[in-house]
Amino acid sequence: MITLTEQAANKVTAHLTNRGHGVGIRIGVKTSGCTGFAYVLEFVDQTDEHDLVFESNGAKVVVDPKSLVYIDGTEIDYTKKGLNEGFEFINPNVKNSCGCGESFNV
Repeated sequence: MITLTEQAANKVTAHLTNRGHGVGIRIGVKTSGCTGFAYVLEFVDQTDEHDLVFESNGAKVVVDPKSLVYIDGTEIDYTKKGLNEGFEFINPNVKNSCGCGESFNV
């Protein structure tokens, strides 16, 4: 299961409203970086038959089964720190991450 905090769900909903269409946000992983995997986010206009769909705080999160193995149990928050803002992943499966925070290993 993947969950969104209220702040993250509000941000997803606002982006979908601004786009004028879409059913939610897709969360996945790709091979990248020095430690193995990086998160991938994109808007979803329609789901595939194998997608898993979770609803959290009124927003839908779509995940493919292969990615779920690495991110199951993740909570996604939206944070602002100084001049930086963005989605933050609290993934209980992460064993280590690179120094720059761009990739992780499970």
